[in-house]
Amino acid sequence: MSTSTETDDYPAPTEEEKTSLRRVPASLPLVSFSLCIVEFAERASYYGAKNIFSNFIQFPLPKGGNGAGAPPRGTQETAGALGMGLQASSGLVLLFSFLAYVLPILGGWWADVYVGRYKAICVGVAICGIAHIIQIIGAIPSVLQKGPAHAAPPFIIGLLLLALGAGIFKPNIAPTILDQNRQKKQYTKVLKTGEKVIVDPELTTTRTMLIFYAFVNIGAFYMLPTAYVEKYVGFWLSWVLAGAIYFLLPVVLALVYKKTYKQPPSGSSDLTKAMKIVSTALRRNKYRVWKKDFFNAAKSSVLAAEGIQVDWNEKLVDDVRRTLVATEVFFYFPIWILNDGGIGSVSTNQGASMTTNGAPNDLLTNFNALTIIVTIPLLSHVVYPALARNRIPFGPASRIVFGFILATISSVIAAVVQWRVYETSPCGYQASTCDGVSPLSIWWQIPNMVLGALSECFCNVTAYELAYSRAPPSMRGLVTAIFLFTHALSSAIGEILIPATKDPWLIWIWAAPGIALAVQTVVFWWRFGHLNDEEFMTDEKDYQ
Repeated sequence: MSTSTETDDYPAPTEEEKTSLRRVPASLPLVSFSLCIVEFAERASYYGAKNIFSNFIQFPLPKGGNGAGAPPRGTQETAGALGMGLQASSGLVLLFSFLAYVLPILGGWWADVYVGRYKAICVGVAICGIAHIIQIIGAIPSVLQKGPAHAAPPFIIGLLLLALGAGIFKPNIAPTILDQNRQKKQYTKVLKTGEKVIVDPELTTTRTMLIFYAFVNIGAFYMLPTAYVEKYVGFWLSWVLAGAIYFLLPVVLALVYKKTYKQPPSGSSDLTKAMKIVSTALRRNKYRVWKKDFFNAAKSSVLAAEGIQVDWNEKLVDDVRRTLVATEVFFYFPIWILNDGGIGSVSTNQGASMTTNGAPNDLLTNFNALTIIVTIPLLSHVVYPALARNRIPFGPASRIVFGFILATISSVIAAVVQWRVYETSPCGYQASTCDGVSPLSIWWQIPNMVLGALSECFCNVTAYELAYSRAPPSMRGLVTAIFLFTHALSSAIGEILIPATKDPWLIWIWAAPGIALAVQTVVFWWRFGHLNDEEFMTDEKDYQ
């Protein structure tokens, strides 16, 4: 299907129409919603399993429990299995996150160049399915009761396979969903009301990613049943639930196979040409990267005027410039990620030190997903249309900055809560290893969770938009993977901080990232405020 918009069906707007007509998103194809269900099932199983990793690793089998990891009912005890402590728990959880977000670099590149994104998605699905089965085996009560030496190996193997499968699946699902929107340039249409409007690909991409992210967090809400089952039945049933919903994936993928537009593998990546463009621009500008119009020196027309022939066109040079700007933006995200829910297992550890009254200590994580599920429709159908109607600009840089501010506030609140936990715990500033708990209710974690979730609606959604709109088609999986890689960098920073992730320093484990993000937000706006004014997406015809 052609992406050109200069046809009778998709007339391009005139300059006058661009300033006078209202802009609206296109309707999403049914196949896009179906692929969002695929993402929902994958994320439901992923988060449903990951949510209980911390307790499984950190705490031992509860005394007087049922032998499957659940504590005695009516107590303030926490579910557990391996008893390896907070630092081991944080270390393994961060290792899992690191791998799950490093491997997409290979997964995105492999799909772009060799197998195509759809086949890569199917391979990732198969690997994760095996991982879920192995984790269920490792959590069977008879295995847990034999001790960590028997339970830990299958758990860790399952953890590594789950990270591998997610690393292949994740960088390819969002670009595949966006590929279903085949019109990449603005065009005009007349609504049933008689109003003439501009159908804007930027608004279409924003709405698509908002819906995509809503499905991600509907899936993430699956942490709620796995958390309760972990506390009242045991880990084995939690992972059975995670595996059961996972097997929706192959069914839905099979149903939509024929109707899905599949971007074919390129056989070669534009990455090689991109590296040549960057090296040419560096050499011809004498390595002055700050020079205005830095990439003009690598344009084919400029080189042709000097008798130099190259195998790239003007569009690819501009794509490389835009891609590098987008990836530079992404490297401001690791500090933000540290502020979104805390480092490693500190959030569940904080909850375990508070009064739960029967609620699982990892319950409050679900308020992150619940907040996003409520917020996404409001942004998509109320806030953003109102801003567009009133011509109030709220571009990508503004959205990211707003998200950074919300995350900073959430970390400050979490640091204050941690301080109150220390002040009221029977063991004072050794609350994490205390047999007693603070009288402070676990529900005081809600403000941190809600603000962190709101920040994701602005930061993550915008990052996916930038990854897609600012990369050439043969590099979209790779550029999406680079964004996901920032989560790995955040996990690496968290691993460095593991020695300090213990009592009595947990206040600073919350506060220090918040301070760093506040400073970074100012720098980010100074550096990238111009993104609000740039054209959303270029088209091949602009360079012919």
